[in-house]
Amino acid sequence: FQGIFVLGLPYALLHSGYSGLFLIILAAALCCYTGKILIACLYEENEDGQLIRVRDTYEDIANACCKKLSPRLGGIVVNVTQVMELIMTCILYLVVSGNLLSHSFPYVPVNEKTWSAIAFVTLLPCVFIKTLKIISKLSQLCSLVHFIIILVVMTYCLTQIHQWSWAKFRLSIEFEKFLVSVGVIVFSYTSQIFLPTLEGNMKNPGEFRCMLNWTHFFACILKTTFALTAFLTWGEETKEVITDNLPSFLQTLVNLCLLTKALLSYPLPFFAATEIVYACISRGNHSNYRSPLFALGVRASFLLLTLLMAMFIPHFALLMGLTGSVTGAAMTFLLPSLFHLKLKWKTLSFLEKCADISVCILGFLCSFAGIICSIKGLIEAFG
Repeated sequence: FQGIFVLGLPYALLHSGYSGLFLIILAAALCCYTGKILIACLYEENEDGQLIRVRDTYEDIANACCKKLSPRLGGIVVNVTQVMELIMTCILYLVVSGNLLSHSFPYVPVNEKTWSAIAFVTLLPCVFIKTLKIISKLSQLCSLVHFIIILVVMTYCLTQIHQWSWAKFRLSIEFEKFLVSVGVIVFSYTSQIFLPTLEGNMKNPGEFRCMLNWTHFFACILKTTFALTAFLTWGEETKEVITDNLPSFLQTLVNLCLLTKALLSYPLPFFAATEIVYACISRGNHSNYRSPLFALGVRASFLLLTLLMAMFIPHFALLMGLTGSVTGAAMTFLLPSLFHLKLKWKTLSFLEKCADISVCILGFLCSFAGIICSIKGLIEAFG
């Protein structure tokens, strides 16, 4: 929950004002709720009234909901959405790597796109990753670097507390930029893709709901505190990536730490996306699609795709907002509530049905409005 995209939250507050603080809290509550109902869709009651886990993945839930139309239609939709979100995440890591390098070495006559390509070279070994064992070690280092970054930024902000003023918050907001901020905030909480696997691997799955409550609570506190202190420090001068606001003596150090974190974070979504695609392609009986060489080709193709996309869309906050709108809102709000209504309609109370329908409508509106505004923002950014 405390990934590199937390750095975009102060910028989201710049364009959402006081409502942004409310949105960070609301998004935590809604994401926690949809996480619970998504896991509930994995279970069915047996003849004795006991809950039995009959499904294992997000794809299984989708297929169960769409089995009357087509046995695999739901799974295809979910897999496409998952791959889009994971690949967009990889692209964002490359975009932010280029941004960080350009600000760390401003005197080098190289633009952000070229820096992204240089960062890309260090990621080429990702095509040889076959298991999560290596990625887990990289993720441990990534977490350590992240806490160092947050500590440095927060410490600097607290030294500027004498300059803080609540007057920096906007009372009036621009609707389009506000919707992009919604996408940024939603994207910073998305985790539904990983929840079925996480719950299935817990030592005591019965504690899942309690775990989800506490993790979202602490994530909300940390995000609100970080975004608030950073915005109160820089106000209208808040930039897309908050570390760009730091003084030069800290900026280079923090940016290099962030670069390390971004590069260490890249392998996980990349591996997950390529595994989904490879599993879908090799599901048939074609032995050629199961060869190690073909798997290597799939990973290499996806690696190149992320570089090309990063080169053409070098706008961190806008791309994050678009991703949050297109896939984040769908996977986090829209699909879990639809699946829960479909599979549990007969056992849900009236209030539960109202809650699911409300979340479903909210997810649709967030997706639709956010897509329109983010695309418009990208078009304007390209001139």
